[in-house]
Amino acid sequence: MNLSARKFNLAIFLLVICSEISLAQQSNLKPLIITIDTKKQAQTIDNFGAAGCWYAEGIGKFWPTQKKERIAELLFSQERDEKGNPKGIGLSAWRFNIGGGTTEQGDNSGIKEVNRRVESFLNSDGTYDWSKQAGYTWFLKKAKNYGVEKLIAFSNTPPVQMTKNNLGYKTEKDYRSNLKPDQYEAYTNFLTEVLQHYEKEGLRFNYISPVNEPQWDWTGKFGEAKQEGSPWRNDEIAQVVKSLDNALEKKKLTSQIILPEAAKLTFLYRDTTHSSRQVQQFFGKNSSLNLSTLKHLPKLVVGHSYFTDEGDSATVAIRAQLADTVSKYGVQFWQSEYSMLADGFREGMKGRRSGMDCGLFLAKIIHQDVTVANAAAWQFWNAFEPGKPDFDTRYYLIALQPNANYTDGEFYATKNLWALGHYSLFIRPGMHRLVITRNDNLSPVAAAQKVMVSSFADATGKLVVVAINYEMEARNLQLNVKNYSSGAVYKRYVTTAAAADNLKPYPAGKISQAITLPPRSITTLVIQK
Repeated sequence: MNLSARKFNLAIFLLVICSEISLAQQSNLKPLIITIDTKKQAQTIDNFGAAGCWYAEGIGKFWPTQKKERIAELLFSQERDEKGNPKGIGLSAWRFNIGGGTTEQGDNSGIKEVNRRVESFLNSDGTYDWSKQAGYTWFLKKAKNYGVEKLIAFSNTPPVQMTKNNLGYKTEKDYRSNLKPDQYEAYTNFLTEVLQHYEKEGLRFNYISPVNEPQWDWTGKFGEAKQEGSPWRNDEIAQVVKSLDNALEKKKLTSQIILPEAAKLTFLYRDTTHSSRQVQQFFGKNSSLNLSTLKHLPKLVVGHSYFTDEGDSATVAIRAQLADTVSKYGVQFWQSEYSMLADGFREGMKGRRSGMDCGLFLAKIIHQDVTVANAAAWQFWNAFEPGKPDFDTRYYLIALQPNANYTDGEFYATKNLWALGHYSLFIRPGMHRLVITRNDNLSPVAAAQKVMVSSFADATGKLVVVAINYEMEARNLQLNVKNYSSGAVYKRYVTTAAAADNLKPYPAGKISQAITLPPRSITTLVIQK
């Protein structure tokens, strides 16, 4: 070994030693004490999920069995390997896109990217072809086989035969639905025919969403449109939901309707667009659009967290206002679509953000949606898309690198996948979020750059604690769990920037002992009485 190599190795050795000394010193700092009262419950969790849109078709239909089986395992499995590492993130909800028929139109659909066109089960002669959307259905079956508790069907556009322009998106910027005025009953009959078919196949949809992001105009120049979509005014949403409720009743289906899939959280409680103040409009006592008496409509509003993540203060304020509004109107809130469409995830930094930076930011948004907005469900868009796994992984859980025809390719799990898994794998449907207090008395805004903690419990008394250490230094966490034995033992799962630290099992311990949170990490503790 030459002198330069020796010096280099010595420098690395000293760096490692110094890092370990520094970590040991920091772990002796005064801990953050989190007090959990198991009797103080907040919202009941319905699910954590993701959408399998667009690229599910090619993967499910064409990709080699071993590859697509592993993708399904990453998304749905709750099992561990022989070393205790989770095989997947155990999603408890899966969103299935009911297509509008733009695939069959080919280039005449006007949608530029082939993979964003979607088949329709409805033929032009009014008959149904249940062989369509085979790739989507493959993933739906896998979700069911893995025990995913909640299946959700959603529609971005009515079938093209029913739209005003015979396209899956708008060409006239009038912010009105693209559905022909005389086709409401036909559209909702189509949706319920799809639900009924899958139910006969043993794939019952728990929820059906008939409109999506109604605030956008969804217009596009022919040949350059990005995807299927339609705007909807509040009165049009009310009309389609009433028709859908009636169609579900006629077919004796038990699926529940979720609405309105607001494009931003603020549209649910404020703003002045054609489809704003949707909590007040659909659940206000004196509103002419009140839908609260419909049999298949739960007291629930669903919105998307896109474009509401620019800075911690605004992020928290928007969610606090939403929580206040839904509480006043006696409804629940779900967050059903989020990825880093805006640049909030960069947090003022220039250049690319690492996969771990993205994963931490994702965990932060989940935390704020669940603890500030009181979201009873949280779902990511999109499960898989083309991209790289190491930097700016803003749009996907699994990065795809497909071949030219999307019939095969490679795939990579991102830190986003594992960040969501810290919630989805451990916080199961029916668990309650618990109210916590912290000895540093930091507000949600201040804690967003330090350590964020949330806690959940099931009926057996099992606790789940998720701690996000946003800091560059290790932090100590001490749990003070009321009505709980101090001798209770926790299992610990950690994700860091290290390649192997993906929900990795770390040493267990007693809750009476302080727990070290590595720098820039996510930790889930599972505690059984």
